[in-house]
Amino acid sequence: MTGAADRDPGLQPERTRLAWRRTTLSCTVAAVLAAKQSLHGGATAVGLVAAALSGLVWLGFLAVAHRRIQSLTRSARPGVLRAREAGAAVACVAALALFAVAMLL
Repeated sequence: MTGAADRDPGLQPERTRLAWRRTTLSCTVAAVLAAKQSLHGGATAVGLVAAALSGLVWLGFLAVAHRRIQSLTRSARPGVLRAREAGAAVACVAALALFAVAMLL
């Protein structure tokens, strides 16, 4: 039986890196659509605030994803995703969803 020290990660770090990139692309599309929706039919104050907040949340998610992608690229044995980074990513995705609902109302 092999221990954790003998584990060969194989392609898992690459798959995880690609998953982070896909998620970043999805968040980018959501932020762009939010900006488009807020300007459609005239810009309102609420729409502009929601679009600006969506942009800030997107930048936050981009920072978390970039940091994780870099850690996956640096070594063959990347570290575990810290709870703080995971929480920040979840908060960004939840905030984007909340802003999307706010723009539809």
